[in-house]
Amino acid sequence: MVTLTVVAPSVNGSEPSVLRSLIERITADLKDIESFFSIKLSSRRKKKIYEFLESELNSLKGLSWVFKSPNTQSHVDYLLIKNYMERRFQQLELDSSLDEKTTPLLPFASTLVDICEARILVLPMHSQTVAQKLFEVQLQIADMIEKVKISADKLPVGTVAFRAASHIDNLREHLKEWYTFYEGYDPLFDWWASNPYKVVDKNLATISEVIREELVGIKPGNNDAIVGQPIGRDGLLADLQAEMIPYTPEEIISIGEKEFGWCISELKTAANAMKLGNDWRQALEEVKNDYVEPGKQTQLVQDLILEAITFVEKHKLVTVPPIAKQTWQMFMMSPQRQKVNPFFLGGESIIVSYPTDAMDHESKMMSMRGNNIHFSRATVFHEMIPGHHLQMHINARSNSYRRIFDTPFSVEGWALYWEFLLWDDERFVKTPKNRIGMLFWRLHRCARIIFSVRFHLGQMSPQECIDLLVNEVGHERATAEGEVRRSLSGEYSPLYQAGYMLGALQIYALRKEVLRDGVISEMEFHDLFLQQNRMPNEIMRAWLLNKELSADYKPTWRFYSGI
Repeated sequence: MVTLTVVAPSVNGSEPSVLRSLIERITADLKDIESFFSIKLSSRRKKKIYEFLESELNSLKGLSWVFKSPNTQSHVDYLLIKNYMERRFQQLELDSSLDEKTTPLLPFASTLVDICEARILVLPMHSQTVAQKLFEVQLQIADMIEKVKISADKLPVGTVAFRAASHIDNLREHLKEWYTFYEGYDPLFDWWASNPYKVVDKNLATISEVIREELVGIKPGNNDAIVGQPIGRDGLLADLQAEMIPYTPEEIISIGEKEFGWCISELKTAANAMKLGNDWRQALEEVKNDYVEPGKQTQLVQDLILEAITFVEKHKLVTVPPIAKQTWQMFMMSPQRQKVNPFFLGGESIIVSYPTDAMDHESKMMSMRGNNIHFSRATVFHEMIPGHHLQMHINARSNSYRRIFDTPFSVEGWALYWEFLLWDDERFVKTPKNRIGMLFWRLHRCARIIFSVRFHLGQMSPQECIDLLVNEVGHERATAEGEVRRSLSGEYSPLYQAGYMLGALQIYALRKEVLRDGVISEMEFHDLFLQQNRMPNEIMRAWLLNKELSADYKPTWRFYSGI
C-alpha cells in the first residue's frame, strides 16, 4: 500500500491528525445532546444544539495554527469539522423556519413538549397539575379539529400540514413514554392522569389523521402517499455550499440533462447491436423480460458477487481484504419495504428485492422485470464489492472518526463511479443486453438529478417525478413510485439523489487528474480514497493533489466541462 508521501512528498502520511480527538468528542457530545433532548419540536433541544455548535466553532478558531504545521491530515480535519458544524447551523435554521409555519396547527404542542421534557429532566411531577394541563390540551385539540373541518382554507396545507401531522405523531410517542414511566409507580398519578392521558392520546391520533386528510389530501389508511417537503432554491444553494459543490441548482440540472442525452445515444447504439435499430425502448423491454425463475434470484446474486470480486482482484483495481470478501451476508426484502426500495440494497449486507407469493400477479411481474439479470449485474457491483460493502469495510477500519462527515457525493458517488469504470473497461465482458442494463441505471441516476432538484425548486410534483421515470427512463410504474417515495420521504437529504451521478463524475474526474502523471497506480488511488474515509470530494482532491488548504478555504473545483 502506498503512503501519502507518494502523493504529497512533503507530508508524512502516517502522522495522525491533532484534531482527531476533538472530532470524536464533538461527535459523542452531539449524540448525547440529541439523544437526551429527543423531541424534535422542542425549543430547548434547538437552543442546546445551537449553543453547543456556537461554542465549538468559536473554540475551533483558536486552532487555526494547525495550518502552520505540515500535517495535512490536520488541515483536512479542521475544514471537515468546521464545515460540518456550519452545516448543522444551517439545518437548525431551516428546521426552525419550517416548524414556525406549522404553529397555527399546533397550539397544544408546547404544553405537551413541556410535560415530556419535565419527565426527561426528572423534575417534580404534580399529578393534579398535569391532569389539568392534559384537560386543557383536550380542548385545544378538539377546537383545532373543528377548525380544520370548517376552515381548512385559512390554515396551512400541503407540505406544511404534513410536517405538522408528523410532529403530532412524534409528540404522541413521547407522551406515551411519559405515561408509561409514571404509570403504576405513583398511585396519585394513575388516579389523576390516566383518563386525561387516554383521551389526549386518542385525540392526537384523530387530529393527525384529520390534518392529513383535509389539509394534505391523504385518505385514511393510505400509507403509500408521496408528499415530500421542497426546500427551495436558497435551501439548495446552502446544501450545495455545505457539500462544497460550486455550482447553482440550474447548473446541476444542466449536468443531469447533458448526461441524460449521452445515455440515450449509447442506448441507441446498444439497441442497434441487438438488431433493433434505434429503438432502445424495445431493447429495454427485451432486457426486462430476461429474468430468472422464482427462487433462483439468490443464486444469481451470489454468482454476480463472486464475479465482481474475481474481476477487481485479477486486474489489481483495488485491495479487497480477506474478511471483506468472506463475511458479506444476503437477506430478502419484505414486500412492504419494496414499496420504498424496489431494487437491491447493499452495504454490510446485500438485501435482495424480488417478489413473494403474497404479491398480486401484476406486482410480481413488475418486481421480476425490475430486477432482471442485466439490471442486477450492475447493481451487485454497486452494492457489494468494489462498491458499498468494500467501502464500509475499509471506512470502519481506517480514519473511522471521519464517518460523521458522511456525504452522498463520496459514498454513493464511489459506488456509481465503479459502474463508470466497468463501462469503460473492455476487459469487463459486456453483451448488448448487459450494456442496456448498465445504461438503464446510468440514465436513472441522471433522472434523479433532474427530478429531485426540480422538485425542491418547486418545478415538479411527485406525480410528475414518477411520470418522468416511467416515460423517459423506462421504469415499471411500481418501481418508479417506490423510487420517488424513497427520494422525497424526508429520510434522505435534498441533494442525496443528485449525489450519485455528481459524486461519480467528481471521482471520475479526480482519477484522471491523479493518474495523469503516473505518480501512483490505479489500485493505490482507490485504496487511498477509501482509507481517507468520508468527506466532500473537493477536500479529497485537495489532499490527494497536495493543494494548499487554509482555514477559510472555499470550493472552486469545476469538475464538469461544458457547464
